[in-house]
Amino acid sequence: MKRYLILAMRRAQFDLAVVPRHQAFLDGLREHGRLEMAGPFGDKSGGAYLLRAADLAEATAIAHADPAHVSGGWDITVYEWQAH
Repeated sequence: MKRYLILAMRRAQFDLAVVPRHQAFLDGLREHGRLEMAGPFGDKSGGAYLLRAADLAEATAIAHADPAHVSGGWDITVYEWQAH
C-alpha cells in the first residue's frame, strides 16, 4: 500500500451539515486500516488526511466517495506522498 495525502479545501458554498458525515467517513476508513491521520487546518479553510491505497486510482476513488467531495462544497486533491 502507498500513502496518499488528501487535501479537502472548503468552497464558498460549503455546508457545515456535511462535516459529521465527512467525519463518519473518515472513521470508517480508520476502522478498515486505510486512514493514518486526519485533521482540520487551524484557519478552518479545510483539512487533510493521510490515506493508504494500492494506487492513485484507488486513492482518488476513495477520496471522491467522501461526503465532502460528493456534497460539492469542498475541493478534493489527491497526492501520492512519499514521506520519509
